[in-house]
Amino acid sequence: MIELRSPAEIEQMRPAGRFVAEVLTALVEKADVGVNLLELDALAHRMIRERGAESCYIDYHPSFGAMPFGKVLCTSVNDAVLHGLPHDYTLADGDLLSVDFAASVDGWVADSAVSVVVGTPDPADLALVDTTQRALAAAIEVARPGKRLGDIGAAIGDVARGEGLKINLQFGGHGVGRTMHGDPHVANDGRPGRGFKLRPGLVIAIEPWFLQTTDELRTDPDGWTLRSADGSRGAHSEHTIAITLDEPVVLTARG
Repeated sequence: MIELRSPAEIEQMRPAGRFVAEVLTALVEKADVGVNLLELDALAHRMIRERGAESCYIDYHPSFGAMPFGKVLCTSVNDAVLHGLPHDYTLADGDLLSVDFAASVDGWVADSAVSVVVGTPDPADLALVDTTQRALAAAIEVARPGKRLGDIGAAIGDVARGEGLKINLQFGGHGVGRTMHGDPHVANDGRPGRGFKLRPGLVIAIEPWFLQTTDELRTDPDGWTLRSADGSRGAHSEHTIAITLDEPVVLTARG
């Protein structure tokens, strides 16, 4: 069921968005050559405790997960792009890291993701990250009353195809509110003018993610981490936004 939030409820969601943005900012600053993924997870865990927030991931166990997630971050490195389970891995020079984080503050959820290169960047990695960011910006720009979900997907897909990228539709954005994942599903491709009509009060996470040379995924033995089938690298960008009578509000804006 798709739920619409009142202006007052959207205001109540702002602290969750700010907190998620603060955590991701701290994680990006911390991420560097020689830093272990478990250190990043510990930092986020500590910030959750200090804020009195709740993790949306640690007990998360959907049908596609092998077990409860058990960590508070998704950390996906290089050819991993989604649902990366933090483990004993030390970041190396040139690693492409995607971090996805969701938390609940005062009963409201926000969800966001960012990709960065640590150490010496490969221009191809920077270009892939930039493509996800441009696709996200294009999708947010059309997230206005009267448009449709297909317009959001089409905006993302147009950017991806412009760079010659294939688009996987297994995982995408989603409704956000009292829980992390709700209706509607927000696909990373679509047809303009099709799908649910956007209305003020709709709060969604938009999350373009792309792989360099494929649209096929494989799952790690950990039962969670999703990697490209051909070993090419992936990147992921995500914001939680609220559709209003005016411009869309990016609840998880950083900086």
